[in-house]
This record gives sequence, C-alpha cells and structure tokens, in this order.
Amino acid sequence: MAHKKSGGSSRNGRDSESKRLGVKKFGGEHALAGNILVRQRGTTFHPGPQVGMGRDHTLFALVTGAVKFTKKAGGRCYVSIQPAMEAAAAE
Repeated sequence: MAHKKSGGSSRNGRDSESKRLGVKKFGGEHALAGNILVRQRGTTFHPGPQVGMGRDHTLFALVTGAVKFTKKAGGRCYVSIQPAMEAAAAE
C-alpha cells in the first residue's frame, strides 16, 4: 500500500520566544534603586555590595549609584553599586 502524507501540513514554526537575557546596566552607568542590572540563567554574575538577587537569579540595585563589575579570585564576576553619595565624594 502506498503512503503519502496529505498536503497542507507544516512541520515548522515552533521556536520558543527569546527571553531577553543579559546585562541591562553596564559598568559606570547610573542605576536607580530597584533597577535590573543583569538578567541571567544561573549565576554567571554574582551580587556584590548594594546588589540583590531575585528568585530567577536576576541582579538588581538596592541603592542608587554607579554600576561596577569586578572579577575576583576563582574567576567569579561580581556586580556592585557604588552609592551616589560616595561617587560624588570620590570626585
């Protein structure tokens, strides 16, 4: 018996929606308290001083200030916030 798939059917078109992950505020940028700094899956970046981590590993600013990225021993990358008052005093 001959087999032929009926016409009009498609096997394509099922790609997932992009999740818009990545760094949202880069080093030196000004961030307000509550601003999202990094959206990630897992801990590619770790929270440093004045930075909180959400349930989905999103890093966010706890205070208003300048964003700073630092690499520490073990190759871990930390994101911290230098509060606005300290940043002004440093200049």
